[in-house]
Formats: sequence, C-alpha cells, structure tokens
Amino acid sequence: MSDVIVVGGGIAGISLAAHLSDEAQVEVLEAEDALGYHASGRSAAMFEETYGSASTVILNRASRHAHEAGGFLSPRGMMLIGTDENRESFDRDMVTMAMEPCALADAINMVPILDPEVVTRVGYHADAWDIDTDALIQGFARRLRAAGGSVHFGARVSKITRAAGNWQVTTAAGNFEAPVLVNAAGAWADQVAGMAGARPIGLQPYRRSMARIPAPGGLDVTGWPMMFGPGETWYAKPDAGALIVSPADEDPQPPCDAWADDMVLAEGLAKYEAHVTQPVTRLLSNWAGLRSFAPDRNLVIGPAPDSAGFFWQAGQGGYGFQTCHAAARLGADLILGRTPQIGAETAQQLAPARLF
Repeated sequence: MSDVIVVGGGIAGISLAAHLSDEAQVEVLEAEDALGYHASGRSAAMFEETYGSASTVILNRASRHAHEAGGFLSPRGMMLIGTDENRESFDRDMVTMAMEPCALADAINMVPILDPEVVTRVGYHADAWDIDTDALIQGFARRLRAAGGSVHFGARVSKITRAAGNWQVTTAAGNFEAPVLVNAAGAWADQVAGMAGARPIGLQPYRRSMARIPAPGGLDVTGWPMMFGPGETWYAKPDAGALIVSPADEDPQPPCDAWADDMVLAEGLAKYEAHVTQPVTRLLSNWAGLRSFAPDRNLVIGPAPDSAGFFWQAGQGGYGFQTCHAAARLGADLILGRTPQIGAETAQQLAPARLF
C-alpha cells in the first residue's frame, strides 16, 4: 500500500507526484504506455507569463523561477499580428499581454513573410519562451522514482472503491491502495470522479488542432517569434525547422484520443495565409489535443468537499506546463497539510469547492 495514488501521468499528475514524493510514497497510474501521451504531449510548449485567467497568471509567475533554474526555457518572443479589421481586439490584447508597439518594418525584419499590404499593426515582446516539455516530464519522473515512487503504464482504471479509510483502485496493470487518491486524469477527470462516487465538476474538453508545415520559402525560421492573431484566432510557431500553425480552435469534445478535423485545419491555415506572402503548399503532419476547462476556466486544485481523501488536480486547459511548478507545489502543500506557499486567496480561487 502507498500513501498517495495519482491517476494520470500528464504534466499535472507527474509534477504533483514528484512534489509529493519527498514526504510520501506515491504511485502514478497512467492508462497509456508513455507519460504525457494526450494533452501534455500535444502542447504548443510556450511560457507566456500573462497568458490565462488572473489565477493562472499568478501560477505562471510563481512557476517562472523553477522553469529558469531548471533550464527548461529558451528564448522565443511573441508577436501580435493586427489588421484594420481587428483593431479593437488587437488593442485589448496589447494591454492584456503587456505588449509594446512594433514598427511594421521591424516586424518584417524578424518575420520576412509578413504581408505589408494586409498587416497594419504589430505588437511584440521578447518575454515569451519555449518550454522543453519532455525534459520537464522526464525530470519529474526521475525525481519521483529517486524517492521510491513508481509509474505504472497500461494502468487504465476500471474500478474505484473505498473501504476502511483507503481507496482501492483496480487497473489492467494491477490493484492499488492508498488513503489519498489524486484525480489528475485530464479530459477523463470527471469520469474518474464518477467512478469514485465523487461529484463531477463540469469539466469540458475542447479540441485544439495543429498543422506542421515546411519552413515558408525555405527560410530559416529558427529565430522567429510565435505569431498570433488578435483574440487568439490563429497562431504559428517555429518547430524544429518547420512551422506549426493552429486555428486555435476550441470545439467541445468528449474525452478521447483527439484528431484534427480537415476543415478546421483548412480554415486555420487560411487565417494564417491571409497575413503572409508565402502560401501553404503541403502539410508535414497534423494532430490535435484536448484542453480541458472547469466552467470558470480556473484550474481545479484541492480536496473534494464531498469525498474524503479524494483530491482534484485538473482543469489545466492550455496552461499545464507553464503553471506546473506552482500548481504541483500547491497540490502537495494541501495534501501534506502545509500552509500553501501560493497564498490562501489563490488557493481558494482554485479549490474545487467553488464549483459545488
């Protein structure tokens, strides 16, 4: 028997397990054969401190030092691409994301494919970073294992019961027991709650699609910033010598192994193409992931008010990697009975009790 069972080996689950492992015996149950298979493995992998709700920004800022100290960040920069038609949403994003105006000529020096006949205003800031997501996940896994914890693959949960103060979890990889059960199951978190007899929180997965295209015009895109349209209507980002382009879609989906919709991708690529001089001639690959949100779009971290020993670490949406250090520390503080470093007010904003 262990102290804590964590259901889910995405960034939410493995980071919390690592933070707990210094003081508790932890078992991570992952349904797939690798960590971060679903949403975590399909992330745009950006650290942008101002991205997300107010509580998410607090977590971003509280995670920054650990990201930097661990060497998980590399410079990218972010560019907001505006036209005459989207002036209002452009102005809102300039304020929300703390961007500075950028002369069009300077923007074209950075990204030579921008179309000066269409793009009329540009915002930019350098304080946006690529995240080495694989290094993060594997680093947390090593920390967990070094402390005596374990990750079990192919451990899809089929039954959860509670007896004598302990949770008993039946999986394809065996049976597990602990007094604390952490629900870090991503898009499946409400389903796991239902299996345990806990009240679901109304979690909704949304599909986000990606296309990977060759470097436009054979140019070296390595130093280009991430580009996005006002209101997050599309974005493009360098990726290993190519570009990933997303329509920034948000289509409600049931929990599943998501795939990209051809029409949605085509619409997103058209939005991108409308701002540049180089057309998209072929795709290298495409994929989709699920970004799962609570109804108020804040993360859900804390004990279930209706089920003793049941703990939520869910609703990361698109913010799981950039918030992971502070989110995991908050979860560990609450489970281990420590005063939350993030502060009582933020902890209350993230507590699942707000949704009941």
